[in-house]
Amino acid sequence: MSVRELYVKGAHVWIPDREQVWRCAQLTQDYKNHLVTVTFEDGQTQEIKVKSDEELPPLRNPEILIGENDLTSLSYLHEPAVLYNLQVRFCNQNAIYTYCGIVLVAINPYEELPIYGPDTISAYRGHSMGDLDPHIFAVAEEAFTQMERDNRDQSIIVSGESGAGKTVSAKYAMRYFASVGGSDSETQIEKKILASNPIMEAIGNAKTTRNDNSSRFGKYIELDFTRSYSIMGANMRTYLLEKSRVVFQAPEERNYHIFYQLCSAASDKKYSHLRLGPPETFHYMNQGLQEDPTPPRRSRPGHQDNFHYLNQGSSPSIEGVDDGADFIETCKALSLLGISEATQNQMFRILAGILHLGNIVIQDNGGDASTIDKGDESLAIVAELLGISASELKMWLCHRKITSGREVFTKPVTLSEATFSRDALAKHIYAKLFDWIVKEINKCFAAPTKPFRFIGVLDIYGFETFEINSFEQFCINYANEKLQQQFNQHVFKLEQEEYVKEQIEWEFINFYDNQPCIDLIESKLGILDLLDEECRMPKGSDQSWVEKLYDKCKKWDHFSKPRLSNTSFLIAHFADKVGYECAGFLEKNRDTVSEEQINLLKSSQISLVHALFTEKAQVAPTKVKVLPTGPSPAHSSKQMRKSVGSQFRDSLNLLMLTLNSTTPHYVRCIKPNDDKMAFTFDPTRAIQQLRACGVLETVRISAAGYPSRWTYHEFFCRYRVLCTSRDIVRNDMRLTCEKIIANMITDEDKFKFGRTKIFFRAGQVAYMEKLRADRLSACGIMIQKNVRMYIHRNRFRRMRNSAIVIQKYARGMASRRLAHHMRQTAAAIKIQACVRGWVKRVQYRRLVYTITRLQAHARGCWARQKYQHMRRDRAAIVIQKNVRQWLTRRRYLRAMRGFVIVQGLVRCFLARRQLKKLKIEAKSIEHQKKLNKGLENKIISLQQKLTEMKNENSFISSYKEEITVLKTRVTDLKGVEKQLKASNNQVSELEARIAELTKELEMERGEKMDVLTQKERADKENRELIEKLNEENVRLTKELSDAQKEETKRESEEYLRRKFEAEKQQLILENTDEKSGYQRLLKEFNRLEQKNEHLEEELAKFKGGNAHKRTASNVSNLSGASDAPTELVHDDASEFSSFPGDDDWMSDIGYGSVRSRSSEMSDSNRNLDNIEWSSQKTGDTSEIKIQVPQKMEDITLVLQLQNKVRELEKERRNLSKQIDHLESSSPPDDPQHAQELIRLQELEMENAKLKDDLNRLRKSIADSEPQNNRVQEFMRQFEALQDELERRREECIQLRTVLANRAHDLRSVTQTSYGKDVDIVNEDGELVLAYQTQKQVNRRQLEDELKKEKQRLHETETDYKGELERLRRDNERQQKLLAQNLCKSDATNSETLLQSEIMRLTSENLNLQGQVDNLTEQLKKYKRSLRAYAKKLKEAGGGDPTDMLDVNTTNEGEVLPIIRKKEREYMGMFEYDRREEMQIIRVLVYELKPRVAVTLLPGLPAYILFMCIRHTDHINDDEKVRSLLNNIVNGVKRVIKKRHEDLDSTVLWLSNVLRLLHNLKQYSGDKAFQAENTVKQNEQSLKNFDLSEYRQVLSDIAVWIYNGVIKLMEEKVQPLIVPSILEHEAIAGLSGNKPGGMRGRTGSVARELESPVEPQKALDLLLKEMTQFYRTLAMFGTDPELITQVFRQIFYFICAGSLNNLLLRKDMCHWSKGMQIRYNLSHLEQWTRDMRLHESGVTDTLAPIIQAAQLLQARKSDDDVHSICDMCDKLSVSQIIKILNLYTPADEFEDRVPISFIHKIQAKLQERAEGEQAQATLLMNTKFAFPVRFPFNPSSIHLEDIELPDALPLTMLKKV
Repeated sequence: MSVRELYVKGAHVWIPDREQVWRCAQLTQDYKNHLVTVTFEDGQTQEIKVKSDEELPPLRNPEILIGENDLTSLSYLHEPAVLYNLQVRFCNQNAIYTYCGIVLVAINPYEELPIYGPDTISAYRGHSMGDLDPHIFAVAEEAFTQMERDNRDQSIIVSGESGAGKTVSAKYAMRYFASVGGSDSETQIEKKILASNPIMEAIGNAKTTRNDNSSRFGKYIELDFTRSYSIMGANMRTYLLEKSRVVFQAPEERNYHIFYQLCSAASDKKYSHLRLGPPETFHYMNQGLQEDPTPPRRSRPGHQDNFHYLNQGSSPSIEGVDDGADFIETCKALSLLGISEATQNQMFRILAGILHLGNIVIQDNGGDASTIDKGDESLAIVAELLGISASELKMWLCHRKITSGREVFTKPVTLSEATFSRDALAKHIYAKLFDWIVKEINKCFAAPTKPFRFIGVLDIYGFETFEINSFEQFCINYANEKLQQQFNQHVFKLEQEEYVKEQIEWEFINFYDNQPCIDLIESKLGILDLLDEECRMPKGSDQSWVEKLYDKCKKWDHFSKPRLSNTSFLIAHFADKVGYECAGFLEKNRDTVSEEQINLLKSSQISLVHALFTEKAQVAPTKVKVLPTGPSPAHSSKQMRKSVGSQFRDSLNLLMLTLNSTTPHYVRCIKPNDDKMAFTFDPTRAIQQLRACGVLETVRISAAGYPSRWTYHEFFCRYRVLCTSRDIVRNDMRLTCEKIIANMITDEDKFKFGRTKIFFRAGQVAYMEKLRADRLSACGIMIQKNVRMYIHRNRFRRMRNSAIVIQKYARGMASRRLAHHMRQTAAAIKIQACVRGWVKRVQYRRLVYTITRLQAHARGCWARQKYQHMRRDRAAIVIQKNVRQWLTRRRYLRAMRGFVIVQGLVRCFLARRQLKKLKIEAKSIEHQKKLNKGLENKIISLQQKLTEMKNENSFISSYKEEITVLKTRVTDLKGVEKQLKASNNQVSELEARIAELTKELEMERGEKMDVLTQKERADKENRELIEKLNEENVRLTKELSDAQKEETKRESEEYLRRKFEAEKQQLILENTDEKSGYQRLLKEFNRLEQKNEHLEEELAKFKGGNAHKRTASNVSNLSGASDAPTELVHDDASEFSSFPGDDDWMSDIGYGSVRSRSSEMSDSNRNLDNIEWSSQKTGDTSEIKIQVPQKMEDITLVLQLQNKVRELEKERRNLSKQIDHLESSSPPDDPQHAQELIRLQELEMENAKLKDDLNRLRKSIADSEPQNNRVQEFMRQFEALQDELERRREECIQLRTVLANRAHDLRSVTQTSYGKDVDIVNEDGELVLAYQTQKQVNRRQLEDELKKEKQRLHETETDYKGELERLRRDNERQQKLLAQNLCKSDATNSETLLQSEIMRLTSENLNLQGQVDNLTEQLKKYKRSLRAYAKKLKEAGGGDPTDMLDVNTTNEGEVLPIIRKKEREYMGMFEYDRREEMQIIRVLVYELKPRVAVTLLPGLPAYILFMCIRHTDHINDDEKVRSLLNNIVNGVKRVIKKRHEDLDSTVLWLSNVLRLLHNLKQYSGDKAFQAENTVKQNEQSLKNFDLSEYRQVLSDIAVWIYNGVIKLMEEKVQPLIVPSILEHEAIAGLSGNKPGGMRGRTGSVARELESPVEPQKALDLLLKEMTQFYRTLAMFGTDPELITQVFRQIFYFICAGSLNNLLLRKDMCHWSKGMQIRYNLSHLEQWTRDMRLHESGVTDTLAPIIQAAQLLQARKSDDDVHSICDMCDKLSVSQIIKILNLYTPADEFEDRVPISFIHKIQAKLQERAEGEQAQATLLMNTKFAFPVRFPFNPSSIHLEDIELPDALPLTMLKKV
């Protein structure tokens, strides 16, 4: 590659310029004949003639490289490229930080930027340098990471001139270390380190012409770390405090801030003793009056202008700085560092004394003497404040002591000497106080043990040069020479190490070595050595010292003498030549104070003043062992005589040793302009500082080697277009790259092949980018050429084909038209002939047809008239016959129907009455059987038979009487019949005679009268029917209106309820802010409480306290029930399942305590007595038969019967309950054979287990062969046999129970009669004989009674069947009648349908009521059998029988619901002994594991605890309830603190705490929480206690647990956010990664940190984690509203993390990456839709990152300004501008975002910014938490249905 290939037309170069330093221009023609012709941006043209190629102007970097984060990534590394890149980043992108290799260049923006918050610290934590945008936090993170990884001390060197921002950079670096390495100890050392900043700024910073907060001393802070890398302490060393500022300030400058802060507090009475008052007495205040005759103005008390030491700079205030507020902050910081208020008061006395010392007026006393007026007020104030004698102070300010041998002389001093002595004393006091404060801070920072590692932060002055430079500038520049030397060596070392690591050949790189300049200053006979020598001379002076310099140092090349001055000298520093004035060098180097003045201060009565001047000087501690270079001094007094220069040199050498023993990191601060204007860049000032701070030296060293470095894979991917396919070797990427480079670069010195990278000289990457761009342009042109050719060729072909087709169709159309005309002509002739013939034929046919039809119609009309006459005659006869028949039949049917209905109702009534009597008799018989009253039973049965016979006899007698009466009536009727026959014969004869006379007339009259009579009768019946239907309609209308009123009432109540809910929601929203603030306080309280408890545990461990010991839980005697009642209950439940509508009434009763998959088992817990059978509907509604009653009396009668049946059923239930109560009220007797019964019980339990095993084995066999029908049939038969066996066994058990009861009763009777001699009763065996006889009698009696009862029931059944048959026939007739009535009006039809529906529902209710009776009887039978068996178990010592009636159907490996039969009404509470309280808490809280809780009912521990609370409320025991609640709260807290890292445990107790909170609200009795309660639940409300305060406590605990859950989830999600959202690339072909060769080298030590998660798998892992979170929350029954809040918070955290990272990564801000990010976010949105969370607004929290991705993809032209502003409504103004500034095209063919476009966006967004609250914040707050709300969620579970599962050993609880 030659120079001519680069300097061609269109290339951009840099031309030197006086104002802009460098100016960009473009070549207008190729470089030739040593002539360069350029055109500037303003259109100006210039020709430049160069002598050689080396003098050509520097080339400008390609557009794609401008604005890079790292200066070393630039292809052309030279001064204009560095300056322009910094200017573009600073002015256009507002980026103040830029990398230059290992150096961070920081430009002072003179404006507060929102880039230093906690979110920024979190964003940079864990990232290496170069991953994110340049930042001071990135350098701090690099140092901290290298300390962790390499186990080596680190240091950060911050340098720059005054006003460049060194102090701020160092402060932020320490803030980062304090945040990431925060200690957990009580001292909180990180807070103290940050608190030291305001103190050091107050006593060490001042306003200068270049900086309002300039640090006037150097400091090196060492942050000490433990082995776990948390801060344990710190140490601070200071260098070269500018003491001269205490007594002198240049114009527009101030003294140290502490003096102005102290003056601002003068009005405070607390500091009135400092006497900072009236200014008239201050001499220096009035000093200007000697030259200005104007009268002095009246000053304010305590104002800084009163003091000479404060008003010399004429700039007492700083704009935007409140000295009073800063003073308060300084006092707080002093208190935080352990300096007491008394000590602070003494400090302020000393500072005030220094101010008053400057106001002491020293007068000339003539000659060489001076004096102070006796009435000098300032002198007395100084003496008072410092606690010394005023006379002695006056004496030694104006005199000095001279010792000559053994004689001591006191000599007065001149006015100038006295003034100098006064100022020297003030400077010395301030320096001592400064050192003491630093020492106290170090004491506060001191670590209790030896630190493991440290990180040092050096904040030192940069290179300085002024018009007049003195001793201070000399020392500063000397220190910078040493630091620059160390920097050059370190950069060179890293550069060479990289070459060695990559195993490439390299040549030694020459760099500037400033060792000669350092030797000039510090070597023997150097400047410092000659200065110390001159200071030791009695009559040494500045002039004599500079003459020695001229003589001794002329051999040094870096030293020179000015031409026009004999009092100054020049030193060629690395940055520039600096001239120093020798005036004041000796005095400043000596820094002497009168010994008498020191002794006076030692005698001070103020303890602090005395301590300042009596303590021994100590060398600042260091972590590096320094070997002495010579013998130690013999006495400490000689150390005090060391000059300032020597002390500074020693401390500087010590600092360099410390830095050399650590790994350094460099921050170079740049001051952009001298006017302190925000984001204003002065190239002249910037280039001076870049040359002085070593940035350009770093660039020069990099450019001298191989600055551009690419991995082989990245190089191949970038420059693949420059090679052919045959050059590619897939298996050897290095060989492929060698072939590509061989085709581009011929000079082998321009590149080197390393082990893993390719190294290029400066400019080679730009050349390759040019070749790549040319190749891509050529490819683009080729593609365009072929595409255009293809388009035009296709267009021509289409046009040609179209023309041919048009011609073809035109010719065809002409031919078709000619042929068509010829055909039309021939066809017209043919058509005319046919049409004329057709017309004539049609006319003839139409005439013939008309005549024929007229004849036919006339003949037909005559025939039809005759036929109709005959038909009417016949129809009249038929109608008369049918009408008469119908009337007669209707009368008969109506009479028969009434008879049948009356008979059926009477028989039903008699049958029910007989059935009731039989039931009562049957129950009385059973009762007598139980009492073993056999003889009485027989008597009762005989009495019943006698009664029945009497009833039958009375019935028969009455029946016989009726028969007699009927026979009499029959006889009478027969006589009447005979008379009727005789009269009929006479009538017939008369009628025959009359008929002969008037036959025709009578016949017509009779027929007419019959018709009229029938019509009247029919009308009457119709009117009656209509009246009845109208009445029924009126009644139904009334019922309908009542129903509508009820519906309207319910709707109004619903409207009021909704209105109340809306107002409630409004109140909740208004209270949200208060809750959020309260929750933050609560979070802090919980953290402190946890910390306090941790310390208490530590204290307990230290004292040796005993740990908590668990106690064994009580073992229950019985754990299950027998099988027989279990099977019976299952049979009963299986019968219930056949009825429709079970799901409606089963959903709220029968809750078990253990979760089960087979929820059908809860059917057996139904209470049949509470079922409203009348409200059930039939299951098959498709076959409804509409029945219309003939009369309304039928419906009324049926309804009356139904009411009667209900009353009878109610009475029967009451009697049954009374019987059950009497049966259960008999007190059980003590068992006599407990041992045998217990053994029997154990055998039964073992038998039950064997049965369960057999059932499981059977089930496993059936499941293993589901297709084998024989096996299935065999299993069904086996189950049937098993059921039959169980029933038989149950019957045997019942019989045995009866026998046992009889034997027991007999034994009780005999014991009562004969006492203990029971055997006397059966001496002769008479009891056995009596028993056998009674047994036979009873058996025969029962057999006879059963036969009779069976026969009677059979007869009753036959009667019922007949009655049903008759009713069926009536129903059919009614249906026929309904079919006839359907032809009537709609109103009549609707009324008929309503009546039919009422009849049908009534019939169904009666049927269902009968089923209820049957099922109730069967249930009572089962209950009696269960009760008998339970009684047996109770007699055997089994405890409460109600606890034995559990239905346990536990399958292998799972816990199924326990369903208990409720034998009595429970109150929904658990009774317990207070001594067992901790045992309950231990079981339900401490030892409850998530794997056990997941098998239980969600929230079961909360239900149990609340039921215990209800019992305490029931007994009104306030101590018990308080103890229980406190133990619950403390137990939950301890469990959460112990298992805070277990997500399952925290979610479990979050759910249970909320359930307990909801229960306390639901049963509190407040009407606001009782809207959804049942009547039973309202009755169970708390009666005695108001637990609203404990509700608040539980709410606080829930918030605390919720925050812990969120923290756990965020910790799991955080490592996946960036890889899954930003780095994951799912769209193939859209690579968003920038080549590594263009990213530069930012790490001080090369390191390769692998991502914790592979980006391609990160998205799947993130979705998997989210799914696991959702399942965990749902598994433990968390409220859906709370699940929504959790994921809303998690999605916000994901959005904040990803957006913050995006805002700090310039390589991510381009179009293709925006597409990838949007695609990744769509997966999260789909996940919310899959989990049904999208409707709750969870995805709304992702809006900022979604809009950021859309902003990257959007067009960025001036027309899109409004659309972009509207689209990014969730992004702040600073975020939008930041993204636009970071936007970097992935390729040079894409345009950059114009600055004008960004300004338009910014101007448009300013309108929106007025309404935003936090526009100053750039990053999203990752610690932000949405206010937590726990919506009230009442439970539908009844407390009385809660049962204790076997999984929880809670035998101490008793359900009541």
